[in-house]
Amino acid sequence: MDFLIDGPATAPFTLLLAHGAGAPMDGAAMTAAVKALADAGIRIARFEFAYMAARRDGSRRPPPKAERLIDEYLAAVDCLASTGPLLIGGKSMGGRVASMVADRLHGEGRVTGLVCLGYPFHPPGKPEQLRTAHLEELKTPTLICQGTRDPFGTSDDVAAYRLSAAIELLWLEDGDHDLKPRKSVSGFTATDHMKTVATSVSAFGLRLSS
Repeated sequence: MDFLIDGPATAPFTLLLAHGAGAPMDGAAMTAAVKALADAGIRIARFEFAYMAARRDGSRRPPPKAERLIDEYLAAVDCLASTGPLLIGGKSMGGRVASMVADRLHGEGRVTGLVCLGYPFHPPGKPEQLRTAHLEELKTPTLICQGTRDPFGTSDDVAAYRLSAAIELLWLEDGDHDLKPRKSVSGFTATDHMKTVATSVSAFGLRLSS
């Protein structure tokens, strides 16, 4: 398994990130997030699920169901073989898959926390199809960074959910699924929000790793 590594080798913790359903690990949204996180002193390791890696050779395989990617995420943790504190997570679907393996790995003492960038609480336009059942009993310390107008789960949507007390939510004003705001509406830029995310993830990871 190949990884893209960013950030200092001497960082106090490593964050393993998986991509979303439709974009690769070096897509624009992931790259912007990783740059901000690395600039904040976090070591980032990115990897791709097999279906996405195959697209680089011309395959057009659709993403499988998130449950079918659990073994691949576990294999990525094994392959990375991080020696220091490790957090796992991802963008959208990648974060959802990470959330499905988090309690197992946390219970084994292999990861300290979970970071989700734009969690897909439900498919766009289908708020009744919730993907939150396992989040109600999640034990792993978790930080979800979410845009307030994310079509996969707005701030109004999520306020009605029963989520574990282990989950912290960082709301980014007017952010979409890539956490990007409309400056004319919010007064914030995408860069502003990425800096907020990086600062929050850094503080979260340091707290868990100390």
